[in-house]
Amino acid sequence: MSKDIVPEIQALLEGKAEGRYGLTFINQQQHALQAAWLAEKEGRSDALVTAALLHDIGHLVHNLGVNPADAGIDDRHEELGHAWLANYFGPEVTEPVRLHVAAKRYLCAIEADYFAKLSPDSVKSLALQGGPMSTEEVRAFEALPHSAEAIQLRRYDEQGAD
Repeated sequence: MSKDIVPEIQALLEGKAEGRYGLTFINQQQHALQAAWLAEKEGRSDALVTAALLHDIGHLVHNLGVNPADAGIDDRHEELGHAWLANYFGPEVTEPVRLHVAAKRYLCAIEADYFAKLSPDSVKSLALQGGPMSTEEVRAFEALPHSAEAIQLRRYDEQGAD
């Protein structure tokens, strides 16, 4: 990681991330720190801990407002975050970030109780993101490099909202 990016990430997390994280009582910065802490607590790689910390950075680098899903807009934060992070990190960090929304769609398709665990905001965004995957999409997702890491990241994402 380039040291030049650390102040920029810090500024985003301390500045733009102060707003509430959806309908929860935490903000984006707290959500990012919780997700990273969960990954670190489980002894995950530095790359996955970093991906967990930065998985929602795409929400902080666009100009679509605090919650574009309320307006029916998929902000594609996973793609924005991937593109932004790819300037500084390798695929072991950027690919789980890019795939964490697809991982939500995947988990909704393969785990009967996963959908019930989603926050109201996550349910709303799921509809905008394409809903649960089809059988063909599930097979294609499972074949992707870093899909396992993206699934784990997704679990930290959902757990890190308290």
